Amino acid sequence: MNIATTRGQPKTLSLPNILTYARIAAIPVVIGCVYWQSILDGPLWLRWVALAVFIAAGITDYLDGYYARMWDQQSAFGRMLDPIADKLLVASSLLMLAADNSIHGWTLWAAIVILCREILVSGLREYLAGLRVSVPVTKLAKWKTTIQLVAIGFLIAGEAGEQVVPATTLIGIVLLWMSAIFTIYTGWDYFRAGIHHLIKEDEG
Repeated sequence: MNIATTRGQPKTLSLPNILTYARIAAIPVVIGCVYWQSILDGPLWLRWVALAVFIAAGITDYLDGYYARMWDQQSAFGRMLDPIADKLLVASSLLMLAADNSIHGWTLWAAIVILCREILVSGLREYLAGLRVSVPVTKLAKWKTTIQLVAIGFLIAGEAGEQVVPATTLIGIVLLWMSAIFTIYTGWDYFRAGIHHLIKEDEG
């Protein structure tokens, strides 16, 4: 694709934003395949389809930011939509995995921690945006997201993955707990930054 051409496009139709749209569009495919296989007793190959689409969606999370920086196509719309797409993908996948019993028992708490943190951070970002305060994503938060996506990928593979790697589900659960621990730490960082600006706003 010609760079000059991409720069001339409306920013909402730029390649980075199209990749973000694709990540959102992947959600019903992933959820539908897992639902069909687990709830409706469909064939196991549906798990592989769900995993392939989920991995592709995860890759777009990296590529949209990469191309936005490389082609100078960063936009307010993209900055708003990108984290929303990530949260929709993670939240819907966790809920589906809980529904099909891939996540159960004590592991449900790891999923609850992750979901609560996402709601907390979204609320803080919305409030701070009103104050024109930007909270940058830390490297640790990026690692948290990576571990989270890998964990969900293993759990999506589930029973189908067990036929290739016997400990597939266990690996997914362990990684999900690791992600939950990182989630608490990074969530506290965001909360602390938010409280700092809240106090300054009240004092002002």
